[in-house]
Amino acid sequence: MDVRETTLVAGADRRLRNTVLGYVSLTKPRVIELLLVTTIPAMLLANRGSVDLVLILNTLFGGMLAAGGANTLNCVADADIDKVMKRTAGRPLARATVPRSHALIFGLALSVASFFWLWWTTNLLSAHLAAATIAFYVLVYTLLLKRRTSQNVVWGGAAGCMPVMIGWSAATGTVGWQALVMFAIIFFWTPPHTWALAMRYKEDYAAAGVPMLPVVATERQVTKQIVVYTWLTVVATLALVPAAGWLYAVVAVLAGAWFLTLAHRLQAGVRRGEAVKPLKLFLQSNNYLSAVFCALAVDSVLGLPTLLG
Repeated sequence: MDVRETTLVAGADRRLRNTVLGYVSLTKPRVIELLLVTTIPAMLLANRGSVDLVLILNTLFGGMLAAGGANTLNCVADADIDKVMKRTAGRPLARATVPRSHALIFGLALSVASFFWLWWTTNLLSAHLAAATIAFYVLVYTLLLKRRTSQNVVWGGAAGCMPVMIGWSAATGTVGWQALVMFAIIFFWTPPHTWALAMRYKEDYAAAGVPMLPVVATERQVTKQIVVYTWLTVVATLALVPAAGWLYAVVAVLAGAWFLTLAHRLQAGVRRGEAVKPLKLFLQSNNYLSAVFCALAVDSVLGLPTLLG
């Protein structure tokens, strides 16, 4: 093979690799991590003291398909604003590394595949919950709420709460009160998590015409809301204590105190007129949620005594 042929092959390999990475990027793999952090503990709590590894893997795979499909369709709908925002300018559709029509087909294919996979490997309820999640995230949050109201992430964030419902229903065939409490934890956690990020990139959102709360409200108003929702998050974690053991209770209290401290420090810094770093709260909020749900998972596997007996 001569130099020209070698160059052509190398170029073709590079284009193929970039295309594959582009499709993977459309699914937002880092966002899908939330699926792992919340679905597994929900399933372990539902079957406290026992682990059905095959069921867990099947549910995770179906959930990953659903999340990947929803995220891809979100990228298709937001392709115009992704080009404007510096934070998202590197996404595949913004750089045109993947045709928009191909991304649409890819997202729909993943969504349909998730429904049938969950129906086949778990149950019809889980499949319907996954389908409802995709529809809500794309149609309600992305197309209806995101560009029209500053409360977009409050109500639109409900889609991110659904993995616990899907996991619980896959394990039990129903939706118990514990799953509803876990839903509430993530629901209340989403606003402070997202608004902290939006505070850091509010110019991006303003340029794209997305009315995130930090774009339309003062920093004092935003941090006040962050503190309120952080308190609601911690209270929701404590509501799950009767169904868990002492390990979860200890971690929920300590992690909650730490999370509240971060939120109040951010608010205090804004009140004093200091140059705050909201991105720290955004990053640490991920660690907080991971700590709480990982403690729940370990507590459930160990089958520690609960207040409910």
